[in-house]
Amino acid sequence: MNESTIKIRLMKADDFDAVVGIDEKILKVSRLEYYDLKFEKLFKSKDFLPVSLVAEEEDGTVVGVVIGELYMGEDGIFPEEATLDAIGVDPSRQHRGIGELLIKEFMDHLRKVGVRKINTLVNSKDSKLIHFFSANRFGASKTVNMERSL
Repeated sequence: MNESTIKIRLMKADDFDAVVGIDEKILKVSRLEYYDLKFEKLFKSKDFLPVSLVAEEEDGTVVGVVIGELYMGEDGIFPEEATLDAIGVDPSRQHRGIGELLIKEFMDHLRKVGVRKINTLVNSKDSKLIHFFSANRFGASKTVNMERSL
């Protein structure tokens, strides 16, 4: 398989099972509730512009996903920043340029609607994901994610 056999398109609500399946293969745990909430927000709220994408093979099999949010502000004014919430490629299709292709298309799509910056969070111990984002020209943010245990 090469990049030319992969098609990138906007994610649809019908992609739910494929997206959850890819995520479960990667993390080895089901995050069904997370994706229920995420898809509800992305497909039922009028406050978010569709920006999430999937990568599919010629036969329509979804093999990768990038999920992002672009909140549409008052009067339809878009902010200059978007969020990348999740990215994943089916483990059997990794290391073939699909993730890079998803990032490129995601950035191009957001650039067209005026976004100038994309934010994402990465676990500081996930060296593979940090390397992936660094290789795709992401850098450390000036903000610090703070937390407090309860």
